[in-house]
Amino acid sequence: MSYQVLARRWRPQTFAQMVGQEHVLRALVNALERNRLHHAYLLTGTRGVGKTTLARLIAKCLNCEQGISASPCGECSACREIAEGRFVDLLEIDAASRTKVEDTRDLLENVQYAPARGRFKVYLIDEVHMLSTHSFNALLKTLEEPPPHVKFLLATTDPQKLPATVLSRCLQLHLKNLSPEQISAHLAHVLREEAIDFEDPALWELAVAAEGSMRDALSLTDQAIAHGGGSVATATVTEMLGYIERELLRALVEALLQASAERVLAVVADMAAHGADFERALSELLAVLHRVALAQTVPATLAAMHAERERFARWAALASAADVQLYYQIGLMCRRDLPYAPDARSGFEMALLRMLAFRPAQPADARSAAAPPSPRATPPRSEPAEQGAVAPPKKSEPAARGPAGVRVAPRPSAPTEPGPAVAPPSAAPGAPSGVPASAAAPVEAPATPAAGAVSAAAVTLASGQADTAPAGRLADVNPGNWHRLLAECELGGMARTVASHCLPQAVEGATLQLLLQQEHEILYQPQCEERIAAALATRFGHAVTVRVRPARVEGETPAARTARIAAERQQQAVAAIEADANVRMLMENFSGKLHRDSITVLEPADTGREEA
Repeated sequence: MSYQVLARRWRPQTFAQMVGQEHVLRALVNALERNRLHHAYLLTGTRGVGKTTLARLIAKCLNCEQGISASPCGECSACREIAEGRFVDLLEIDAASRTKVEDTRDLLENVQYAPARGRFKVYLIDEVHMLSTHSFNALLKTLEEPPPHVKFLLATTDPQKLPATVLSRCLQLHLKNLSPEQISAHLAHVLREEAIDFEDPALWELAVAAEGSMRDALSLTDQAIAHGGGSVATATVTEMLGYIERELLRALVEALLQASAERVLAVVADMAAHGADFERALSELLAVLHRVALAQTVPATLAAMHAERERFARWAALASAADVQLYYQIGLMCRRDLPYAPDARSGFEMALLRMLAFRPAQPADARSAAAPPSPRATPPRSEPAEQGAVAPPKKSEPAARGPAGVRVAPRPSAPTEPGPAVAPPSAAPGAPSGVPASAAAPVEAPATPAAGAVSAAAVTLASGQADTAPAGRLADVNPGNWHRLLAECELGGMARTVASHCLPQAVEGATLQLLLQQEHEILYQPQCEERIAAALATRFGHAVTVRVRPARVEGETPAARTARIAAERQQQAVAAIEADANVRMLMENFSGKLHRDSITVLEPADTGREEA
């Protein structure tokens, strides 16, 4: 006997054997048990979800010799003949090959005759949307009022093409696509019964490739068994489907989530050496990012990821949810634009580089904790009691970088313009001249500092928000005059936006520490520190280093102050107009109504500069 494919051998013979479609089965079982049967059923859904199988099961339930029920015996002659496709009263018609109105008329001429063997004469019309308009018109009357012994079962993958007159005469049952979990579980059951070795990840790959179709999944399983020599292994399934090797995909995801551009490009080079399809690779990457996002949002979904649950749990902890969402969105857009790239590999590489380029900059403390210090990096600062003078870098050496990877501007031995005096390190302990009374005492510096060194004495700023005098020196900067200092500096763009959402925390020699409001952390970029430092260096006449750290800010930032002043002025303007005698007269005599939203305060664009 010739081999019978799995899709035919494992075609369900009862409602209990069907996978999924519980909503449809419930309606049919209740109708059969209560004998409330419609004369015309329309079964819709994509390919391979069970439309023809369900229609044959309905015909078996209607014509079983044991009686009409939702559980046909499967042993009587009618049940066996329907299962074998040779029941004389089950007329299966392919509408795609019989589209003419003459074919429909020939079909309807035999409707009036009683069934030869069964209880009902069942007309199963597959791909009914292929019928012509005249064929539909010829079918309407019979479809609406068929003889008592006739049942119509219509199946289609495109119900939108059916006329409304046909839809109104049928009871529509829509079969849904099967989920990968349902398909992989059924494939595991089939392969156990067939005594075929398999790997769970391989079945998951087959289930995903089937795209909701059980017939496609069983056909791919047949192909995988032949490709693997009698077993279903992950490596053979990956090769058969044309996917990139799992290890390469995992290495790519690992490098991407760790934001390592060098490793990402190295993996792409390995993929090109293995002849990977980069369009498919981008789709697979998006599928992995989707599962990572699920694991981050709903950790319970990890239970359905089988052998890869530990890997996805680690990936979910490796990157932030915002990064994963950004990568997914960029990948979707690049997948659309991939055909316009010079070649598939360059388009794929640009997609990955774009993900890393638009990745929000991480906070300084997070970056320093996540990445090991560079050999060129300055050692982390110790406790205030151990801080000393910091010598400027030599002219022949590149500018040093701080512990957070922030560029530290070199300090010239003599400023080009007269600047404020800075207390030498050898001075006696105590507050330097010009330091506010609320500032903490400086820390003692080494006795023999290098030439041109700047004192590393820490000046902790007061937390009060009272408006103070303008800062004449860097040591005078505090939360009370920070808005005045920003108004005096030539600073714009994103750097000014970041600075306006900050408040000074402390001044340590020539280093200003700023606290950035946590809700505005997304605005932070490393180059903002350099631009703020350059503006302050121009303002004070000597090199300044700025470090920004996201934190919970207690106090009113310049941005919040500007917003508050604008709101107060708006309220004053509205109150002034409402109190105007002419306006009140118009409102009283003509039933006027004042639209407060239309009132605009005329003021300079920069409120902070005006207040300063």
